[in-house]
Amino acid sequence: MTPAPETLAVATILLAVMAAYALFAGADFGGGIWDLLAGGPERGARPRAAIDASITPVWEGNQVWTVFGLVLLWTAFPPAFAAVMTTLFIPIAVGVFGILVRGVGFAFRHEAERLPTKALTGALFAAASLLTPFFFGTAVGAVATGQVPADGSGSSVGSWTTPTALLTGTLFVAACAYVAAVYLVGDSHRRDQPDLVRYFSRRALAAGVLTGALAAVNLVLLHGSAPYLFDRLTGPALPLVVASVVAGIAALVVIVLQRPWALRTLAAIAVATVVGGWGWAQYPYLLPPSLTLAAGSAPVATMRAELAVAALVVVIVAPSYGYLLWLQQHDRLQEIPTTAELREEAAGRSTAEAARQPAAR
Repeated sequence: MTPAPETLAVATILLAVMAAYALFAGADFGGGIWDLLAGGPERGARPRAAIDASITPVWEGNQVWTVFGLVLLWTAFPPAFAAVMTTLFIPIAVGVFGILVRGVGFAFRHEAERLPTKALTGALFAAASLLTPFFFGTAVGAVATGQVPADGSGSSVGSWTTPTALLTGTLFVAACAYVAAVYLVGDSHRRDQPDLVRYFSRRALAAGVLTGALAAVNLVLLHGSAPYLFDRLTGPALPLVVASVVAGIAALVVIVLQRPWALRTLAAIAVATVVGGWGWAQYPYLLPPSLTLAAGSAPVATMRAELAVAALVVVIVAPSYGYLLWLQQHDRLQEIPTTAELREEAAGRSTAEAARQPAAR
């Protein structure tokens, strides 16, 4: 049974949202990973300051892709949503909890004044940045390898602890580290910090090589654990796989040649084509091999409503998010020089008003 055009359109939008999450939220997670690996307080001070300067203005906005993607899956493909949330409750719950802990750690480590508190909140931020993409990756690996049946009867532990699923989780971590390092190379170049450009270039190169190696091993594992997906990846979806490989190799060459102006675009192409290739390889299944796209979709009327909502997102949310990124890239979200003076003046006024209150009584 062929899916309706509206269903195909909504599924494509869902893939696009997943790609956006991988590129933007993935870079945030990767920033936390490099924060974890930056070293002690003195050695890691400058890299951590660069990571904070890149993440702080936009990290909350990235969760728009999480909310939109989950709502889209829930309302447009309810059988798949129910099966995934039932079978993969553990990794998804740990991943969502990691997002919460990561946000708390990131926010409070900037406000904490005592060193032990700063260390604790910083550790929470970094550890959650590592755990969340790993557990989300294991969930994707479980779906791709057919471990999530349509009736939700899959093993709550065994489904996401297969070698392929665990390797997919590790691949997600490496990919996040790679994307983050690429973005930080660009930001460091824009801020005229050549030492940090070299610092993050080395890490982008290492993470890119590791990501490519893990992807190759994962493809070999898919031959035995998900033959249908493997055959599609090496068949109809092969052009997207090749595009990802070419873009990834080109990005590594650009890093070596120190030409950061093209690096972000190549990295984005490499990640986006991987997501697109996975979606095309899995077609026509939502949950291979038990639930097809046609059988697991909501009625056409619902799909049309989804498309209308997606159009509103394009008109309202996407420009706002794009403007936020533009402001961040042009350093328009940094504190202006007079901010500290204004705060001191406001504090002085508050003290004076408090001193006058007893006299008024």
